Amino acid sequence: MDTAPVVHDTFVLRRTYPLPATRLFAAFADPAKKRRWYAEAETHDVEAYEMEFRAGGIERFRYRFREGTPFPGVELSSEGVFQEITHERRIVTASRMLLGEHCISATLVTIEIFPTAEGCELVCTHQGAFFEGSDGPQMRKAGWEALFDKLAQQLGN
Repeated sequence: MDTAPVVHDTFVLRRTYPLPATRLFAAFADPAKKRRWYAEAETHDVEAYEMEFRAGGIERFRYRFREGTPFPGVELSSEGVFQEITHERRIVTASRMLLGEHCISATLVTIEIFPTAEGCELVCTHQGAFFEGSDGPQMRKAGWEALFDKLAQQLGN
C-alpha cells in the first residue's frame, strides 16, 4: 500500500516571444510542430505520440529512456485531455504521467497567450499532485523551462 504523502504544487512560468500569437499558438496546436519541441529529446526514443487538438480531445505520448539516463529502458507515458481551448489565447489540459506502470503525477496545465507590443507573452500555470516515485515539483518545473527553451529554438528565437 502506498503510504507516501501526495505533494501538491503550483508554479507559473512566463516567456516572451517576438512573434505573433498566431505563430506561438500553432506550435501547440499542430501535432507535428508540438511533437518536435514537446516529445522529442536526446534522452529518449519516442515510441508513440498522438494529439487531437480540440476540447475533449486527447494528447498521448510514450517514450523509452536511453542508456546513460537515470532510468535506461524504462517507459514514460502521459495521457491528457484538452479541457478548454480558446483560439490563440488559452489551452487547458488535464493529464497523468506514468513511469512504467506506476502513476507518478496528475496535473492541470493552463497555457495563456497575451499579445504584447513586441509579440506575445506565454504564461504557463502548472498545478500538480505528485505521487510516490515522481520527479517532484522542482524537476517538473525545470522540465517545463527546458521545453520552453526548445520551443523558442524551434520558433527561431
